[in-house]
Amino acid sequence: MLKPSLRRACATLAAGTSLALTLTACGGTTKDDVKADNASAASAGHADPNAATKKGLTVGFLPKQVNNPYFTTADRGGEKALGELGSKYKEVGPSSATDTSGQVSYVNTLTQQQVDAMAVSAQDPGALCTALKQAMSNGIKVVTYDSDTAPGCRNAFVSQAGAEDLGRTEVQLLAEQIGNKGEIAILSAAQTATNQNTWIGYMKDELKDPKYKDIKLVKIAYGNDDAQQSFQQTQGLLQEHPDLKGIISPTTVGIKAAAQYLSGSQYRGKVKLTGLGTPDDMRKYVKNGTVDAFELWDPAKLGDLAARTAVALASGQISGKEGESFKAGGTTYTIGGDGVISLGRPTVFDTKNIDRFHF
Repeated sequence: MLKPSLRRACATLAAGTSLALTLTACGGTTKDDVKADNASAASAGHADPNAATKKGLTVGFLPKQVNNPYFTTADRGGEKALGELGSKYKEVGPSSATDTSGQVSYVNTLTQQQVDAMAVSAQDPGALCTALKQAMSNGIKVVTYDSDTAPGCRNAFVSQAGAEDLGRTEVQLLAEQIGNKGEIAILSAAQTATNQNTWIGYMKDELKDPKYKDIKLVKIAYGNDDAQQSFQQTQGLLQEHPDLKGIISPTTVGIKAAAQYLSGSQYRGKVKLTGLGTPDDMRKYVKNGTVDAFELWDPAKLGDLAARTAVALASGQISGKEGESFKAGGTTYTIGGDGVISLGRPTVFDTKNIDRFHF
């Protein structure tokens, strides 16, 4: 669906999306540890771009949250790619998107099971570092996708899109919808979500442009990627700020919950909503006038690229260094700074095109 981009990713760790930015000292990781880890991506050793693609590898996928529709779609993309490459797929993960200690335990489990590589969507940029470094010291290749760790804690990061592009375009979408004037709010996931805080940073920077002088960001709320909490946070935003003109929710769970609330309220069509959502979740809200336009990348292709990157690392075709190139699904990708590989620009969905997409 989304055409992969060969451009150098905008994302560094801060830009390495989504994907928290409070640096909590979990699992024995300190703020100083994270600072040290920021230097550069961990090298997977010497790379031979002509090396044969290994078969029979086992790649473990560790999403932020299992049974989340977004990660289910992404990880199925990874499973399909691994099947095509002759390798095995397995998925483990916590049922809560804020269970960081649970993620650490699953990293340790995959290490003990001696998988060849793992693809991880990190709930926190530093908390997984000790466990991931132990995995790499055991010869396991580590790819992060969707939400990054500090660069030194993995070999490569597959970014769903340039973090700067995502943050700025969400502001641009909403600004157009509200006529560049009025109070706006952001409905995020967890306060420690790496990608969320990175995108929000770019949103704030975009809002400094003089053309947005009549737009005021009044609050950032957190729904913790929980539908009920996000629904309640949307209700609270509108009660607290009765003059609110728009909401940006850069999370698929949050935007769906916010749309559900707005759709059944007096605010439908009056308070604009945009952010990151899936076409299947948002279709009815676009068609009933609750949402004018929103954006996202194809999560299945993100999972596909994460899997192919993991296999390329395990095969010795790349090490994660800037400038290395490799083929994935017929497309050549070039690794950017800090080991970042960008899937490409997001797609905007509206009434004109939403029925062409199904995920």
